[in-house]
Amino acid sequence: MPENKRFLSPKTLPPPFGYSHVVDAPAGRVIYVSGQVPLDAAGQLVGEGDLETQARQVFENLTVALAAAGASWADVVKLSFFVVDVAQIGSVRQVRDEYVNTRQPPASTLIEVSRLFRDDVLIEVDAVAVRD
Repeated sequence: MPENKRFLSPKTLPPPFGYSHVVDAPAGRVIYVSGQVPLDAAGQLVGEGDLETQARQVFENLTVALAAAGASWADVVKLSFFVVDVAQIGSVRQVRDEYVNTRQPPASTLIEVSRLFRDDVLIEVDAVAVRD
């Protein structure tokens, strides 16, 4: 992880659980990854009805997308999660923690939605990465 990125959680804000309140990333090359969904390379749904399996496919898709831009999870500074059932976020966090640096996690947003682009899709995640 580049030394010049700062992951901050001011003591004057509530303690975060698995994310940083602020990521200070000096100007560099910014990479925006569109929302990834649990479809495999052939466009087939992975993990019908299973949020954890869908989350794993989403994170694998994000890994591939980051690599295409010459980036990795060490470069990710922001994640946005869109889920249809926020009560199941524990399984998503478990998968996320296999990919992100849990000591310096990216800033994150979690939004519960009534529906994604297909009824069988339970999660979508987008990312922002910064390379020096």
